[in-house]
Amino acid sequence: QVQLVESGGGLVQAGGSLRLSCAASRTIVRINNMGWYRQAPGKQRELVAHITSDGSTNYADSVKGRFTISRDNARKTVYLQMNSLKPEDTAVYYCNAPQAQSGWGAYDWGQGTQVTVSS
Repeated sequence: QVQLVESGGGLVQAGGSLRLSCAASRTIVRINNMGWYRQAPGKQRELVAHITSDGSTNYADSVKGRFTISRDNARKTVYLQMNSLKPEDTAVYYCNAPQAQSGWGAYDWGQGTQVTVSS
């Protein structure tokens, strides 16, 4: 059983920054592709950032140039550095390992971390 624990969210003004962390209970971070998802009220959960096991990254157009995903294999942790935050970034953020075909998370979802950006 893999547990994913997200942290680092909070309330920030537009233009501000936050750094999210996702700690995994097992060494999935090193061997899996990992991703950050977000879900805004009334919207579907979407994958916004993705890092492969060899370190390649990919981002949704809405966050490209503002968000950076990284990993620390020794700490079994994935990070999401979010800069130049906008009110439309307000959502609950989750991490997981995107499945190849569907992009949906391969493991049970954690509780997520709330990010609220005020205008």
